Amino acid sequence: MTGGAEKRPGAESGGRPGRGRRLILWRHGQTSWNVERRFQGTTDVALTETGVGQARRAARLLASLKPDAIVASDLQRAANTAAELAALTDLEVTHDEGLRETYAGVWQGLTHEEIIARHGEEYAAWKRGEAVRRGGGELESEVADRAAPVVLRHAEKLPDDGTLVVVSHGGTIRTTIGRLLGLESQHWESLGGLSNCCWSVLGEGARGWRLLEHNAGTLPEPVLGDDD
Repeated sequence: MTGGAEKRPGAESGGRPGRGRRLILWRHGQTSWNVERRFQGTTDVALTETGVGQARRAARLLASLKPDAIVASDLQRAANTAAELAALTDLEVTHDEGLRETYAGVWQGLTHEEIIARHGEEYAAWKRGEAVRRGGGELESEVADRAAPVVLRHAEKLPDDGTLVVVSHGGTIRTTIGRLLGLESQHWESLGGLSNCCWSVLGEGARGWRLLEHNAGTLPEPVLGDDD
């Protein structure tokens, strides 16, 4: 490819574009750390009562789309969100640690304000689209390196016109979408964050994956989480 653009998974000769498959990338429900604007990363924080209610309501909407498979992060906020959809569809959930949120080292557990106060230059560089190991953790490209192949592996098992629901985390979903669309990593920030229990939809066309919906769900909600 020219211009240094990143290679789009599924668009290369080994892929099978044009099968009409659909990916629904669904963010987990609310946690107490979301409300506190505290960076979660790979910390295993539970859903709040509100988060469980969000998952149940969203699951009813997603079940109407008749998904063929569900894969989820093994962190409990994502796994328990996925369980609500599984209960309505009788599908088994496959859990994969490759779908976990970005590991962010010393940022994890800090509030948004604490991160800016203690790591302001690092935060600003990240927002500019620079490759930053937030808190000494993972690069966004490394998150995409582990998460996108999980999504593609499960998508490949779908029937033609099949639908896969991926239950994960805001930052991981954003980097995965960026990778699947073939966007250069410095432009991934242009994809807005997902509200709790909202989702994005990617559809498969002749030239690869296309973004069909973003931050879909119900009425607009604020984005509270690691990716805001």
